[in-house]
Amino acid sequence: MEFVCYSDWTALPESADALFNKASVESVFFSRPWFENLVNTVLAENQKMLLACVVDKDNVSAILPLLQDSDGQIAPLTHLYSSLYTLLLSDPEDEKTLQCLVNGLNQLPMTAFQFNPVAEQDPNIEQLKNILQKQGYQQHENFRFYNWIHRVKGETFAQYMADRPPRVRNTIARKQRKLAREHRYEIRLFINEDLNSDLDQALADYQRVYQASWKAKELFDGFIEGLVRALAKQGWLRLAILYIDDNPAAAQFWFVVHGKASIFKLAYDETWKQYSPGSILIHYLMQYVIEVDQVDEIDFLTGNDAYKQDWMSERRQRKAVYFGKPHRDQNHSGKIFSYLKKRLTKAF
Repeated sequence: MEFVCYSDWTALPESADALFNKASVESVFFSRPWFENLVNTVLAENQKMLLACVVDKDNVSAILPLLQDSDGQIAPLTHLYSSLYTLLLSDPEDEKTLQCLVNGLNQLPMTAFQFNPVAEQDPNIEQLKNILQKQGYQQHENFRFYNWIHRVKGETFAQYMADRPPRVRNTIARKQRKLAREHRYEIRLFINEDLNSDLDQALADYQRVYQASWKAKELFDGFIEGLVRALAKQGWLRLAILYIDDNPAAAQFWFVVHGKASIFKLAYDETWKQYSPGSILIHYLMQYVIEVDQVDEIDFLTGNDAYKQDWMSERRQRKAVYFGKPHRDQNHSGKIFSYLKKRLTKAF
């Protein structure tokens, strides 16, 4: 068993795929397509991927996705759109693997590292935390953001809608009637390239809606396009576009992975605001993921926006966890930890 860092996907043992696949059951943000797209589209010129792994005869039992810049600084392999992060483990109870990982991390040129954002109860992080505490690491946690979800629990779409606020149901019904009276409209759903040969046009229409919306200018067009194509290859994509008189009026980018639907990006052209196109499109996709995909969970990912409470039923928290390496000079170590703790607190 040894600690190995990989900066090239082709050098990573094939057994790593099993670990990524296992992790993707929990979240798409732990999947290989997600990380590959990050590496391909958002890393700066002075950054490189660093997959910190524990390997035993080509069997990868742990992966900590990191990035490193030209100055040697190391950080989690995350992005503005990363709603969850973790350590990938084949067996959270395997202390030997965790100990090997920690021993390897101790050799990296870093005085501290953080996991951000992570679930409140992440068994992999909790087990790692135990090992680090035994080695004298200092720890600090911060609230990061709220996360709204709905657990379907076998309900039908009609039952789901019956539990939504009356004003939501009434608004959707009224706006759909108004839209149908005054214009032609249709909704097209893009899932993968086999079913949707016009994915290029869908991406162009999505960008057109986004640029006409209230949203700030998209800084990562390459990331969004790369993610759409990566998810389409897996059959995970749910890109829905509402067309009014053949013009793209609203677009929503969801993904469905292992029974979990995630609502990633929403936008609508404000020209059509009077018809509540965003609500019409959410209604459509909710029905699709419940009736067709038969998901167990629907996740609004990041944020505590009031409208999310109309569609979801449960609120969770995400946090940032910071670990500071022990230092022989405890006074020096304490000063570094206090400084970085202050910076972390200020950031969130």
